[in-house]
Amino acid sequence: MDEFAIIGKRLPLIEAPAKSMGQVKYVADLALPGMLHGAILRSPFPHARILNIDVSQALRLAGVKALITGKDTRGRKYGLMPLTADELALAIDKVHYIGEAVAAVAAVDEDIAQAALGLINVDYEEIPAVLDPLEALREGAPRVHQDAPGNISCQASWHFGDVEEHFRRADHIREDIFATQPVTHAPLEPHGTVASYDSTGVLTVWASSQNLYLCRLSLSVTLGIPEGKIRIIKPAVGGGFGGKVEMYSHDFAASFLSMRTGRPVKIVCSRDEVFSATRYRNPMSLWLRTGVKKDGRLLARDCRVIADGGAYTSTGPGLLYLVGMIANTPYRLPAFRYKGIRAYTNKPPAGPQRGHGVIQGTFAVESQIDMLARDLGLDPVEMRRRNATSSGYMMANGVRIKSCGLSECIERAAGSVGWGAGERDPKNGRGRGMAVGAFTSGQQIVPHLHAAAIIKIHYDGAVTLYTGAPDIGQGSNTVLAQIAAEELGVKMEDMRVVAADSDTTPMDSGAYSSRVTVFVGNAVKDAAAKAKAQLLEAAAVQLEARREDLEARDGRIWVKGSPERGLTTQQAAKAYLRQKEEPIVAHGNFHQMEEHITAGHGVFTTARGTLPEDAGLETPSPSFSFAAQVAEVEVDRETGQVNVIRYAASHDSGRAINPLAVEGQIEGSIAGGMGQALTEGLERKHGQAFNPSFLDYHMPTALEMPECQVWEVNDPDPVGPFGAKESGEGTQVPGPAAVANAVCDAIGVRITSLPITPEKVLKGLHKKER
Repeated sequence: MDEFAIIGKRLPLIEAPAKSMGQVKYVADLALPGMLHGAILRSPFPHARILNIDVSQALRLAGVKALITGKDTRGRKYGLMPLTADELALAIDKVHYIGEAVAAVAAVDEDIAQAALGLINVDYEEIPAVLDPLEALREGAPRVHQDAPGNISCQASWHFGDVEEHFRRADHIREDIFATQPVTHAPLEPHGTVASYDSTGVLTVWASSQNLYLCRLSLSVTLGIPEGKIRIIKPAVGGGFGGKVEMYSHDFAASFLSMRTGRPVKIVCSRDEVFSATRYRNPMSLWLRTGVKKDGRLLARDCRVIADGGAYTSTGPGLLYLVGMIANTPYRLPAFRYKGIRAYTNKPPAGPQRGHGVIQGTFAVESQIDMLARDLGLDPVEMRRRNATSSGYMMANGVRIKSCGLSECIERAAGSVGWGAGERDPKNGRGRGMAVGAFTSGQQIVPHLHAAAIIKIHYDGAVTLYTGAPDIGQGSNTVLAQIAAEELGVKMEDMRVVAADSDTTPMDSGAYSSRVTVFVGNAVKDAAAKAKAQLLEAAAVQLEARREDLEARDGRIWVKGSPERGLTTQQAAKAYLRQKEEPIVAHGNFHQMEEHITAGHGVFTTARGTLPEDAGLETPSPSFSFAAQVAEVEVDRETGQVNVIRYAASHDSGRAINPLAVEGQIEGSIAGGMGQALTEGLERKHGQAFNPSFLDYHMPTALEMPECQVWEVNDPDPVGPFGAKESGEGTQVPGPAAVANAVCDAIGVRITSLPITPEKVLKGLHKKER
């Protein structure tokens, strides 16, 4: 008999049949009786004072039911935490970027709402804008916010180990600068909200959101309604990737307009708005100085980062933590020092995106690892082997790696492409490159610290799992159901999941930071274990056996060694009801604070103060995932075009709960990594987005996908449920670096900025041949 009945099985997602038949409902599909349609007026300037807003003509338009401006609001700023609360839902006195929300209207249909926007007259006074982060940090630069001297949104610095001593011991030192571009999330489903305020004073919001409770908190702050009178429900979400974590102006506007009119209001962003007025990946400039021994062993690294944060802080402190800490995690590094600054600029605020900060840091680190290997005459794979971290290793900051399959990931990825098996002809324009990476299984930063779940076993043996974790397409409902079913010993077909409704499900921190499998999975396992104990208690009475002598699997409970002495889950549930005169309901929790000795010092500050020590920014994840990827490319030396023709990816996700879902995550991440490496990038001129559409923003499609080989490395983790770790964000972390290293291998030119465009390739080749 297999160790597990359900864990490790390649099961389809619970919602797959409904999705394949078009039966699931997204925000855009929702329609309530009497519903109005909303639209938002946005700033045409990157930086300007609002002198006056005349709404009289718009209000006279037939079909317009309400119109609001910033002057109508409470003027309360919101953000991830009090010290980072710097954003208004509607601008009041000043706009800080092109696309910032200025006013909102509700009308009987979308056409009238859009026509009303054209009748709103806003008098602006343009003021100098700062659009480059390096310029923003210079003395005398225009201030984006008057209360943020030097345009510093937030900054972090730390050092672990004796950095200078290790540099003195180094045989070779490199200094390099790398740059990454702004990348949009591009979910197929645009952001949207339906809000309905009823006569009892309760606001119900259907939001395309990754974090219901953060959205609820932000609405409470900005609207002045108690959180208990706001209900957030998540319909199906057509992709998030971090871009639907925070509250946006359309969430606020739909809610406020519903309060004004007493009718439901729907606002669905246009594709242009999604590109121009939501979040995107923080572009960065990264300086690395790394010292090594002759044999390639790493000794010390000094890293400085400047991130372009746009007009508001968003999740800036978390970004600076991740880029500085996790990008160093895959290697045995005795000493490292870091300073990161996130600058305010007059552009839309950058925010979390899959692999938040770590992708940028890994691109720099892994590019430089290849450069160091070339300097030392070492094979790039061998250099990674020699420095790879392992289970039990204590990092310089005192964090112990509990489980690590990185070495096996490296061997799997390298072996699949025959790395080292014969020389290749460099004239054919083909090359291959490796990169490794790591990511958190839930970063332990407030409010990430807690997860809860509820299990209810019904009279007929069916099981309902209640979880606040939103499934945004990653398959968390299926994974959590598998965890519950395995622990309870029931069949998957007996499971039902009720998720992401703030009135009916437990509070949850949301689907980001790759936390759901470990944090929520452990809470589900805890709830299921408690419910199972109640089942076994009733079964023990019926079977005249001790509870510890019972086994449960596949919907049956029996005496160990005597499978004929048993009963079904349904019979046990009925017996419990008769014995206790109450149904089986169990609550589960997970809250593990990691304890470690910090062998150094770290400080996080924002424009409005220093974050307290208990904010958790120096506290690591309960577990880390690891990955290794190899890209093989073909470069046309005449056009500079780069094509990825083969790809191998290996991911240490602990024990995979659902290998099919893990493979899907890896394959999707290959496309995402290729896009950031070669084609994607938001282009702005004078603060205006110039490619805000799928026509002009070039993401890889199925036609560009290479031949792919993917593996999950089974290295069970001691903390994760049944040994599982994350397999969402970490799967994309090595991608851009692997492609960049492959391009360098193909043409002998190192391109240190993303994306690697044909123009950069041709320029590099021309410079090399001179």
